[in-house]
Amino acid sequence: METGLQQLMGDRDLYLQILRRFRQRYPDSGCQARKAFDDNEPGHAQRIIHTLKGAAGMIGAQQVYLLASHLEPLCAGPAQVWSAPLAQLEQALRSLISVIDEVLDGDPQQILAAQAPTAMEPAMVPETRMLLLHLMRLLDEGDGAAIDVLEQSATVLAASLGVEVFQEVTEAAHQFDFEAALASLRAAMA
Repeated sequence: METGLQQLMGDRDLYLQILRRFRQRYPDSGCQARKAFDDNEPGHAQRIIHTLKGAAGMIGAQQVYLLASHLEPLCAGPAQVWSAPLAQLEQALRSLISVIDEVLDGDPQQILAAQAPTAMEPAMVPETRMLLLHLMRLLDEGDGAAIDVLEQSATVLAASLGVEVFQEVTEAAHQFDFEAALASLRAAMA
């Protein structure tokens, strides 16, 4: 919730609207993707996962976002490649929907007030930390895949690092100045 609120500049009412919309539109996305795979329509499955990824990123559901990001490029592969990641995504989505239900069924304003981000307290869930460590390793190795990670995980990284730091790291990486990008990333994480 912290990340979602940060992305909406603390607008709790808008965040609640987006949560309700997510709850209405996406609870069966995992099952829909599985059906598309079963119907031998990997392109359709990929579109479902891509859309879910964007929606999850918007509400700050980082685990669902990261799992969908991992699964999306695997869609064209055989079942043994996408099956386990899809199962993980389905489980994470069920858990997310359960949490959204708790927020919407309780006193959402009170829950959101308790979750309101502060400038001194950036959101850093374990998945985000793992993503940042992976990015640091790629930058340290001078691996161009770092640019892909920055582009594919832009929402999560900008929310956790702050837009200014994210842009600084991204600009350096796009100029293939991986050392400067790494230095900026390390400074932000310190």
